[in-house]
Amino acid sequence: MLNSIITGTEITASAFFICTAVSLLLGLGAAALSMYKSKYSQSFVLTLAMLPAMVQIIIMMVNGNIGAGVAVAGAFGLIRFRSAPGSAKEIGMVFLATAIGLATGMGYVAIAAAFFAVMAAFSLLLTATGFGAKGADERELKITIPENLDYDGLFDDLFQKYARSADLERVKTTNMGTLYELSYKVTLRDAHATKAFLDELRERNGNLNIVCGKPVTKEAL
Repeated sequence: MLNSIITGTEITASAFFICTAVSLLLGLGAAALSMYKSKYSQSFVLTLAMLPAMVQIIIMMVNGNIGAGVAVAGAFGLIRFRSAPGSAKEIGMVFLATAIGLATGMGYVAIAAAFFAVMAAFSLLLTATGFGAKGADERELKITIPENLDYDGLFDDLFQKYARSADLERVKTTNMGTLYELSYKVTLRDAHATKAFLDELRERNGNLNIVCGKPVTKEAL
């Protein structure tokens, strides 16, 4: 069942069409998987759907030819340096589609389908359980204060009241050194109390600028 449908060095028409059909179907599956609860572009998912079939035909044409294999590796290297880096999930999906194409290109269509099913189920499980996701109450907080205020411990009582944790990550001078911008990473006790928290911070910092938002996720590698 898991044996290759390609025997020897000759590729029959039936083997070619079966491998291509499986590549396209699994490519569509990989594209759908990458779209699930993620930001994506149409160009990326279209390319992802076609990638297994493209890798498959390359592997079929190489078919044991070492020189052709080296040339193909060089072509993939050029494509890598001429393409913009994507998110970690996008790169993972590209590797998944490439692995599917490699398997179908060698005729192992059953292995390709089984591998995709296992990886899709694993990815959906991790997504459903929120594996690796940051807490919904985590915030990045930037507070501007005048230079005459000592920022060390200035907001500690408010952090104890409204936050489970608060870490000062950066201090930056602005406005020709007359102001300080304090950057905190804060985990709120109650996300619905954000307005009350900011109002008390405004009273403490002289109603200067305060920015509170969700942490920026660095997805690109």
